[in-house]
Amino acid sequence: MRGADTFTESLFTMRKLEDFIPADHPLRVIRKMANTALERMNGLFTEMYEADTKGGRPSIAPEKLLRAMLLQVLYSVRSERQLMEQVQYNLLFRWFIGLSMDDAVWVPTVFTKNRERLIKHDAVVEFFNEVLAIAEKKEWLSGEHFSVDGTLIQAWAGHKSFVRKDDDEGKGDGGNFVSVKPAPSGRRNRPHP
Repeated sequence: MRGADTFTESLFTMRKLEDFIPADHPLRVIRKMANTALERMNGLFTEMYEADTKGGRPSIAPEKLLRAMLLQVLYSVRSERQLMEQVQYNLLFRWFIGLSMDDAVWVPTVFTKNRERLIKHDAVVEFFNEVLAIAEKKEWLSGEHFSVDGTLIQAWAGHKSFVRKDDDEGKGDGGNFVSVKPAPSGRRNRPHP
């Protein structure tokens, strides 16, 4: 018997957001290490923000910002606007950042403004250094060998933004390419030096 193509949504759910994340998902280990590093940075975060006695609207928690920035790097999300879109509907991203299902997602410009504060106070560098210190303590680092899997590196420049500079196709050296300026509507792109 064929099942009916119906959609019934319950008003409430009795599951936590964490229940949706597989127990062996790699982000679980990464989040644990990131949270340890973020706890060590509490003093820096306290210095970065004004005391509560002055009033004002609370900023985005720096811990959440750094976790979101980490996701952006790990998943090669091209822009903060796309990151905020992903956070809107991706339960894994919400869980990793520390947002509940009902929490509002930040406006991209607000995220950018708060991110700039982290960069200004070198919190991003400190976060990297803390994670590095944790990895070193667990003896996950080695100075003997360094390798990079080139298949994981994605170029963010489109292939269409480059044109061949030389007409000699027979060299076999991969060619010589230059970038092109975007052409006004209806005109052909021309290479520029």
